[in-house]
Amino acid sequence: MADTMAVQLKWLDHGRGLPLPARQSVGAAGFDLAAALAEGEVQTIAPGAWVLVPCGFALAIPLGFEAQVRPRSGLAAKFGVTVLNAPGTVDADYRGEVKAILVNHGKTPFEIRRGDRIAQMVIAAVPDLALEEVEELEETDRGTGGFGSTGVG
Repeated sequence: MADTMAVQLKWLDHGRGLPLPARQSVGAAGFDLAAALAEGEVQTIAPGAWVLVPCGFALAIPLGFEAQVRPRSGLAAKFGVTVLNAPGTVDADYRGEVKAILVNHGKTPFEIRRGDRIAQMVIAAVPDLALEEVEELEETDRGTGGFGSTGVG
């Protein structure tokens, strides 16, 4: 197994006391993110509405990486709650608070309280690439076939 890379995390005042974001199983890709709301505060997402939920920390992500804020499948399957801009990107040079934009696609209001697991964060490599302008592209079997062009299911 490769060496573990450290990513620095700084708690903000309103996040102190929450558990460190963690993977919930050995094979999990994502670190669960908790809502850093005030004790006793309830943030309600009405059906069709969205809210910005603070996570209470900032990161120092190494250059060449990003953090992706993604939905938790259980919230999506059970309540229709997901990350609106999935995946939300936290760039390596950003030092502000990590937050999740949650949207309620369900039929009933959804309540969030301090410490509720609201999203997950995946740290991913971002290769150093450059766009190269050309007059023609290499042909493929698919060609210009777009949405749904490779069949249903």
